[in-house]
Amino acid sequence: MKFKIDENLPGEFAELLRAVGHDALTVLDEGIVGAPDAEILLRCQEERRALMTLDLDFSDLRTYPPGDYLGLVVFRVRSQNKKILISTLRKVIPLLDEEPLANHLWIVEEARVRIRGDEK
Repeated sequence: MKFKIDENLPGEFAELLRAVGHDALTVLDEGIVGAPDAEILLRCQEERRALMTLDLDFSDLRTYPPGDYLGLVVFRVRSQNKKILISTLRKVIPLLDEEPLANHLWIVEEARVRIRGDEK
């Protein structure tokens, strides 16, 4: 799978995903730090990448219908501490091969992952 890691997540996300065979780029890698959400999503669509982010705006199904994207993964954790975020990603990585991501929104918490499909 191909991922774009938003600027609000640790760069280590890309490294961990690459280590298990995924193609992952960060917003920093591409020099688009601070770009508007619409530009980030347009890049994701053009590059056929799923977005990983802490930005809860992307969990709004009316504004960002999952069916329009190759996957939206929103981390909703109790703390934005790097260690907690990385630990949470490690728990999610096995699910990437088991659950649908394209056209879905994943809300990732420390103890669970909620998956919402396109509800058009």
